[in-house]
Amino acid sequence: MRNANLKITVLGLVAVAALALLVGHPSVSPESFALLGMLPLALGQTVDTGELKNILEQQGKAWEEFKIANDARLKAIESKGFAPADLVDKVNVINKDLTDLGQNIAQLQLAAARPGGADSGLTAEAAQQRKLFNQFLRSGDKSVIQNAMKSTSDPDGGVLILPEMEREIDRVVGTISVMPRIARVVNIGARSWKKRVKTSGMTMAWPGEGAGAGETTEPKFAQIEIVVSPGEVEPWVDNETLEDADIDLAADLQNEAAISFAEGEGVAFITGNGVGKPRGITAYTAVANANYAWGSIGSIASGKSAAFASVAPSDKLIDLQHALKPQYRPGAVWVMNDTVLGTARQMKDGSGSYYLWQPDPTAGPGGRFLGSAVEVDDNMPAIAANSLSVAYGNFQRGYAVVRRNGIGLIRDNVTAKGVTKFNFRRRIGGGVYNFEAIKLMKFATS
Repeated sequence: MRNANLKITVLGLVAVAALALLVGHPSVSPESFALLGMLPLALGQTVDTGELKNILEQQGKAWEEFKIANDARLKAIESKGFAPADLVDKVNVINKDLTDLGQNIAQLQLAAARPGGADSGLTAEAAQQRKLFNQFLRSGDKSVIQNAMKSTSDPDGGVLILPEMEREIDRVVGTISVMPRIARVVNIGARSWKKRVKTSGMTMAWPGEGAGAGETTEPKFAQIEIVVSPGEVEPWVDNETLEDADIDLAADLQNEAAISFAEGEGVAFITGNGVGKPRGITAYTAVANANYAWGSIGSIASGKSAAFASVAPSDKLIDLQHALKPQYRPGAVWVMNDTVLGTARQMKDGSGSYYLWQPDPTAGPGGRFLGSAVEVDDNMPAIAANSLSVAYGNFQRGYAVVRRNGIGLIRDNVTAKGVTKFNFRRRIGGGVYNFEAIKLMKFATS
């Protein structure tokens, strides 16, 4: 019934906004009308539709104000050679408002991803298992779960968490951390994931009539191996809290573990060195795209050290987009931090007629730049000399997030007085498996 009511409310919002657009007095701007595509993500969850409508209107208004203010700033630079400080400040304030609104949308996505309750959507058997697992978390008595579940042992002396808890953790991780959402996710039962990748194909020969072509070049292959490494998070709970029956301890620990895993993995998938952790996209050797070779990632220079080019800065981003082969562009996305997105949001085409960024939450809170979705990841490096602060690629076809099946849990109420530690442990790996599918921007003159 709740889903039906929410769907009716969503349809009502669409109808009202559409009617307002038709009569010429939009309560939601045409650009932010696309925000309505965000609403289906919330179906099935407890959602304040009034808050959603408010965000729609705020972003639409802020984007219109931003374009007016930024156009005035650009006009002042063209006529005077500089923009007045108060106008620059106004643009920066509105730009920050747009960033904050995008973050608010991301928070709504996260809220929709969180579990709805202890027994929400579970079968009777699964609900009973969760109840027993909660008893174990409070008491530490393994027998309450070992007698009811088929497999709970963990080689390190703990237990394996319930499968639905592991799925919920992965779901929240995919909401907070960008790479598990856009990359290929592989679940394995071994120490590593291996993939044989073709690095070059055969060439076609034209022998001519009655002639022999001889041998053509053979395809070349490379073996990619991504090893999973252990990662741990350890929420602590006061012993008094364990006695409070009104707290869904399993859901609370599950959520805390998911957030901690997401934050730790998120850093590694961008900057990790691959030693005892995933190897991030910026940790590979970046070479000028013209000199690209398998095993390195092609890059395009921004045209200026520690900054975008002073003249036509967007040209280099267009070059970066087209450095990616056409077969990888469908599904390709930009990855950058919020500060870099704030700069890109101000860019216009060569004629100065159109903004290259547009709000479109159907693509995510980051909107679209040059037609491709923008994924905001603050683990991406800040702009500095020689930094690799912008990535563009088809990460589904280029980067693999590898997870060993099973998350172990060790309950420890001995080593710290007054608290019980819950040590969650899983094995994770990550790395590029197709170097053609990802490109980077290097903030340098060349």
